[in-house]
Amino acid sequence: MTYGVAVRIDEGLVFVSDSRTNAGVDHISTYSKMHTFCGDGSRFFVLLSAGNLATSRAVVSRLERDIEDRAKVSLLTVKRLTDAADYVGRVSRDEQRKHSKAAKGGPQFSPGASFILGGQIEGEPHSIVLIYPEGNYIPVSRHAPFLQIGEEKYGKPILDRIIEPGLSLEVAGRCALVSMDSTMRSNATVGPPIDLLLYRVGTQRPGSQVTFGEDDNYLRELRRAWQESLKQSFARLPTLPLPAPVVRLVDG
Repeated sequence: MTYGVAVRIDEGLVFVSDSRTNAGVDHISTYSKMHTFCGDGSRFFVLLSAGNLATSRAVVSRLERDIEDRAKVSLLTVKRLTDAADYVGRVSRDEQRKHSKAAKGGPQFSPGASFILGGQIEGEPHSIVLIYPEGNYIPVSRHAPFLQIGEEKYGKPILDRIIEPGLSLEVAGRCALVSMDSTMRSNATVGPPIDLLLYRVGTQRPGSQVTFGEDDNYLRELRRAWQESLKQSFARLPTLPLPAPVVRLVDG
């Protein structure tokens, strides 16, 4: 399992993803699920992946190869983010078909993968889209300013309560990391290293990018502070309006 989240605010975009691909009793493996493309000042894209690892890697390799080969259609040639989403969706379907054919007669597995694609092309608005295994996609909206893939249920409540368009990139980044921490605490198959990228609108270049390791001091402090603040907030909640106990007199 994995978890990735992307947030769009007025200042830019926030991306966070974990790197755990296997969490057995005696074996943990990792692979980065955040990939960046272009970033030359005219366009910049970030791709988060979840699902079948072989399909995800094949899609990323194809996107990189099409850029290197100056293919007619690539992330270098698309005019809009929606065009890029259509292109990534087609590549994903192609790779899934390849893996499905290779698996015939062998063990059955799902070759499906989901992606969040975000970024900006010069002259176009910054945005993010969620691309399903079928190749179709949905864009983010002002009323739903974030998208998630993978194990999304544990990290959603904090995003619902905090994320709004006027936040700063730093605050939105912290919120996304708390969302990731909540997911890691509830699901052992999601874990470090954690990749964070902050993109500032209008730059078309990579912004601040950090990878937090297993024993990172900041992640530990963030977890401790969040847990402590939750306990303090809970203690300040209004007490239950319970009725007074009824005293019954017994004759005798």
